[in-house]
Amino acid sequence: MSQPARPAVFLDRDGTVSEEVGYVRNTSMFALFPWASRAIRQINESGMAAVLVTNQSAVGRGFIEHAMVDKVHAILRDEIAREGARLDGIYYCPHHPDDDCECRKPRPGLLQRAGRDLDLGLTRSFMIGDHYTDIRAGRAVGAVTILVLTGAGAGQLEQHQAADVQPDFVVPALDDAVRLILERHSETSE
Repeated sequence: MSQPARPAVFLDRDGTVSEEVGYVRNTSMFALFPWASRAIRQINESGMAAVLVTNQSAVGRGFIEHAMVDKVHAILRDEIAREGARLDGIYYCPHHPDDDCECRKPRPGLLQRAGRDLDLGLTRSFMIGDHYTDIRAGRAVGAVTILVLTGAGAGQLEQHQAADVQPDFVVPALDDAVRLILERHSETSE
């Protein structure tokens, strides 16, 4: 009998794992939230995959090159590694919003690709983000969705009160989301 596919915690980047600063045009603009490394390490220790999924339309808009996104992600990996954390994968959409691609959230392409690449059980997974596009992407693959109030989260919650898709949970920040996930994960693992 084969093992069920491993669940993942999908993480949005800007406003969720790091401060929302607009388009990150140089590495000095990138600032990880102080609780992010510990939260990601807790995901690692749980046995779930920690996967970053982020829209980076600054590439498609011509504001930055792919190399800048790669440099920022290298900094992110280095910073969390100093606290014993790691990401199992980083997936980003570089396209302009008008490109009608399948990978730009709210479409689920990034999550689906990560699911195939990393053998993840998407319906056993979680999506954490500060935008309703994150919530819609998570919902599209059957994941439990969590809106954080950091970044654009508080404004998004107010703006989308009447939206047809709502997050399963709303929490102050990433560390609160991970605490909630770990409680749910331990209940379902027993």
